[in-house]
Amino acid sequence: MMRPPLEVADILTDQGAAYRRAQAGHLSLNQLKVMSAIEQCRTEVLGGHRLRCEPCDDDLIAYNSCRNRHCPKCQSSAAKRWLADRQADLLEVEYYHLVFTLPAPIAEIAYQNKAVVYDLLFKASAETLRTIAADPRHLGAKLGFTSVLHTWGSAMTHHPHLHCIVPGGGLSADGQRWIPCKRGFFLPVRVLSRLFRRLFLERLTQAHRDGRLNFYHQLTELADPETFAKHLAPLYRIDWVVYAKRPFAGPQAVLAYLSRYTHRVAIANSRLLDYDGDTVTFKYKDYRRKGRARYRPMTLASDEFIRRFLIHVLPSGFHRIRHYGLFASHVRRDNLLQIRQLLNQPDVEGSDAEPANDDDPNCAFVCRSCGTPMMIIAILAPKTRAPP
Repeated sequence: MMRPPLEVADILTDQGAAYRRAQAGHLSLNQLKVMSAIEQCRTEVLGGHRLRCEPCDDDLIAYNSCRNRHCPKCQSSAAKRWLADRQADLLEVEYYHLVFTLPAPIAEIAYQNKAVVYDLLFKASAETLRTIAADPRHLGAKLGFTSVLHTWGSAMTHHPHLHCIVPGGGLSADGQRWIPCKRGFFLPVRVLSRLFRRLFLERLTQAHRDGRLNFYHQLTELADPETFAKHLAPLYRIDWVVYAKRPFAGPQAVLAYLSRYTHRVAIANSRLLDYDGDTVTFKYKDYRRKGRARYRPMTLASDEFIRRFLIHVLPSGFHRIRHYGLFASHVRRDNLLQIRQLLNQPDVEGSDAEPANDDDPNCAFVCRSCGTPMMIIAILAPKTRAPP
């Protein structure tokens, strides 16, 4: 694959040291690790391999990847591996896409309490879907679904929301029937929105009582329980955004969609347009416009670009892709087998092949001239143990 003309790594390599000096004491260890990993990714610092194409008698040096989950270069191949594992999980049914979004006053709290509030977003949305789906007035079935966290808008502002991919139906309470939803309609979004609002605010209030939330700068006064309750009170009276998109056109469309969403980072290298040393110009989507005109350029000072990129670094160990209900890891295989039997669909075996190693040139690289797999002829030792 050809290297894009401009990468996030280029901007961090040029401006990262100055930004770290300017923000000394204000960057988390995790943010520093992400910066260092992206700067060193596929450079001689991490070592690599020297490759040779025998038919062409041509040599190539391939440097190792950082494999950081926030690195735009590494996430493309990580998504391919993840999707290969998901092939066996898809059913021949309609799939639906729902989006749960936190309102701005909650997003401000989430910015200072990422691990707690993002986790509440996952749990409240999952309980909402399971509760409404289990209600006989709506579907009366047990669901399985996958949720993916995104924390950004197109302009890299802080905009936490959850994408949920759900099959259009579920198992009956006794597990003996597959109950499909109405064609083209999954669950009522207004009902989902109200339950999601109540569950989330209840859990957030409990987290405050338990002392699990921290407040800084302009939000310091929210540490007081009465002030916090007054801050949340108006949120009970507004509509929270739960958006249901049109159903996918079959399981392969689900895979194509997931390939764009599961391992996406705050900005892809392909969206970068220009960097002059002081400013960065990138493409973003203006949702107030329609058609191709909604894609517009935005120019930011380089330090503001880096700041926006880093606010989307997730807490260490936080899982941004989660499976619920029938698709929970410990029961997924058995549930899929049972559902396929009920739907008279053939079982799909998972791949027994070893996953591709991005740093193994024998499986990742072929000669660009003749297409022959290239052979390792030398190992280039890394100059550091691991980033940073």
